[in-house]
Amino acid sequence: MDFYRTDDLLTEEERLVRSTVGRFVDQRFLSIIAEHYEAATFPMEIVPELAKLGVFGMHLHGYGAAGMSNVMYGLACQELERGDSGLRSFVSVQGSLCMFPIHRYGSEEQKQRWLPKMAAGEVIGCFGLTEPEFGSNPAGMATRARRDGKDWILNGTKRWITNGNVADLAIVWARSEQGIRGFLVEKDTKGFEARQIHHKLSMRASVTSELILDDCRIPAGNELPEAQGLKAPLSCLNEARYGIVWGVLGAAIACYRSALEYAKARVQFDRPIAGYQLNMLTEITKGQLLALQLGRLKDEGKATATQISMAKLNNVREALQIAREARSILGANGISLEYPVMRHMNNLETVLTYEGTSEIHMLAIGEEITGLAAFK
Repeated sequence: MDFYRTDDLLTEEERLVRSTVGRFVDQRFLSIIAEHYEAATFPMEIVPELAKLGVFGMHLHGYGAAGMSNVMYGLACQELERGDSGLRSFVSVQGSLCMFPIHRYGSEEQKQRWLPKMAAGEVIGCFGLTEPEFGSNPAGMATRARRDGKDWILNGTKRWITNGNVADLAIVWARSEQGIRGFLVEKDTKGFEARQIHHKLSMRASVTSELILDDCRIPAGNELPEAQGLKAPLSCLNEARYGIVWGVLGAAIACYRSALEYAKARVQFDRPIAGYQLNMLTEITKGQLLALQLGRLKDEGKATATQISMAKLNNVREALQIAREARSILGANGISLEYPVMRHMNNLETVLTYEGTSEIHMLAIGEEITGLAAFK
């Protein structure tokens, strides 16, 4: 896989993180993922082991988090998604979409109460931003929050929420008279309900839910005090997109390896079909270099939202194309769960959409390049 000696660009500690997470995926996850994908379930029994690995909020500092670099976090995401997008999504939602906003925008009391338990996997979170009518345009959200004495009352619906039905805590974004604000909603709160979404053909080994808030009353202390306006949830999405940049490379690697082994063994027209192999490795190598430079910039505090958009746009698009090519190489076997290829291909159709569609990322990049407004 290391055609351009990119490992030489990694530190010994970075390679150790990658190999440690990779061993977990190989030894504990790959043997069970096909069964869970077919049953449309997530293996919750591995959550304590993920916590022991230190992957929950691993790029955050303090409060029980591992305090590793963004590059290390990216390498972990690559290995997790080599297992399945659902596995990387579970970890990404927990750390980047739930622990991160508490860490960045929460009060000290909120940080002390929630972050150590989330890092230990004792509290699972979900992120409630997307709505049935507002996906790419979160600024149009219909969910409302109003003050009532010392409480907030929330009303609205969030949809396509990863981990919703297994979450103990939801980070819910709503519009108030003061603008968009973030709130911590505990699962047993009256007026709050999570309904699991079924009949998915993608991300089957991931719990996806709809969140219903019907006069859901929470104490004023559950508001994230420093989250002011739409920039707060968008900053969380940037954290998650960064993990995707690396994660989809893991899916691409799994498809490439599967296709390569199959092609070397499969003989047609008197020679192995590897002779007809397309060069997937080139795109994987380019994607890894793009992700690594982005990670270095992020660790230096220099990464921009549009740089993350460019990397997400490119790496997901190329990973999906690699999966499709691999599926074709495997022929009829490509649709079987005995091989990982079509599972990854189906998952990547969703990853292409969530955390910003390709079209939205292209508009954002185009606006920075040209200076012409792409959005209202």
